[in-house]
Amino acid sequence: MSKRELAKAYNPHEVEDKWYEYWMKNGYFYAKVNPEKKPYTIVMPPPNITGMLTLGHVLNNTIQDIYIRWKRMQGFEACWIPGTDHAGIATQNAVEKALAKEGLRREDLGREKFLERVWKWKEEYGNTIIKQLKKLGVSCDWKRERFTMDEGLSNAVKEVFIRLYEKGLIYRGKYIVNWCPRCHTALADDEVEYKEQVGKLWYIKYPIENSNDFIVVATTRPETMLGDTAVAVNPKDERYKHLIGKYAILPLVGRKLPVIADEIVDMEFGTGAVKVTPAHDPNDYLMATKHDLALVVAMDTYARMNENVPEKYRGLDRYEARREVVKDLEKQGYLVKVEDYTHAVGRCYRCDTIIEPYLSDQWFVKMKPLAEKALQVVLDGKIKFYPERWIKVYEHWMRNVRDWCISRQIWWGHRIPVYYCDDCGEIMVEREEPKKCK
Repeated sequence: MSKRELAKAYNPHEVEDKWYEYWMKNGYFYAKVNPEKKPYTIVMPPPNITGMLTLGHVLNNTIQDIYIRWKRMQGFEACWIPGTDHAGIATQNAVEKALAKEGLRREDLGREKFLERVWKWKEEYGNTIIKQLKKLGVSCDWKRERFTMDEGLSNAVKEVFIRLYEKGLIYRGKYIVNWCPRCHTALADDEVEYKEQVGKLWYIKYPIENSNDFIVVATTRPETMLGDTAVAVNPKDERYKHLIGKYAILPLVGRKLPVIADEIVDMEFGTGAVKVTPAHDPNDYLMATKHDLALVVAMDTYARMNENVPEKYRGLDRYEARREVVKDLEKQGYLVKVEDYTHAVGRCYRCDTIIEPYLSDQWFVKMKPLAEKALQVVLDGKIKFYPERWIKVYEHWMRNVRDWCISRQIWWGHRIPVYYCDDCGEIMVEREEPKKCK
């Protein structure tokens, strides 16, 4: 019997392509509808087409491959569905960066030409990702490969939107959203990354109307004071009880601001008194809805000061405005002191721009009725967590969930099936584009 000596070094080129081609040719990864076998299915979390696979993808897909091969050997009809994700904001940013190297912006191309460039990008990087997955030896059912912008999936997105809208679970409204001035779009909460940053805490004196008294507020964003519509204190704070119900005068603007009491105010932060800017802070927006406060939007969508602020600040970038506001506060005797302050600042997960909480018309999913059902199946034991301690974390998320902003102001991605009449403002949610207003 002849002996074959094992090579001293593993040569992947001699082994991997040969056997992967053999597996594919013999259809070993193809799953059939088979009533004789128990089904076992994994839908691959689709990699973004923004570039190439990372080591994180390698680890994740290796784990999935282990599970699917294990179940296949146990006799299950195992199906692993592969695909790639269009990754709206991320891919649009990647293509815009490529255009910038040519001295172009997407606006220079226009919507249709820009989308043509994105589809070319998808063909290049999407195909590269699929080749890389196959190089890993993953045992996917490639006949079922999907891209999240495929016609069937786009139709499914549209259908789900319409059904949720018809059930009253999707609505359009003004709300504080995470706004990226660079990407020029709203972001979901999980698209915001918080990073510790050393900034400043400015203490500003607000005079009380018809008196020599004043109240000092602390803020990390003095430029937003131009949109203030109240000053708030905690109702349990003895220091300010005599001021509740009175009016403060907004420095640099002259607007009268009611002094209100609300338990959301942290007595330990700064002086225990805070400025209320409902159009630029989520907590302030909640206070505004409870206390019927005015909403003053002080910036445009590029984070430049708008027509609602004093003329000298209009058109200034938010950071330029900050410098000018602080300078004027100091000059007019309203600036009490400035301290270093470390806090978490939200940034866009793709371009790293500091996000701006912004009052905007957007489309939202009502999350509470959905979260209640999602929580109940876990509490009833129908869905299990390993380890079990994560149930508490999940429960906290579900009980404190906010409505989900699903609209984005970008060109690449699924389009919301909503149509607006220019003449009367009618909003129509339709499966097919309407020919005329209802």
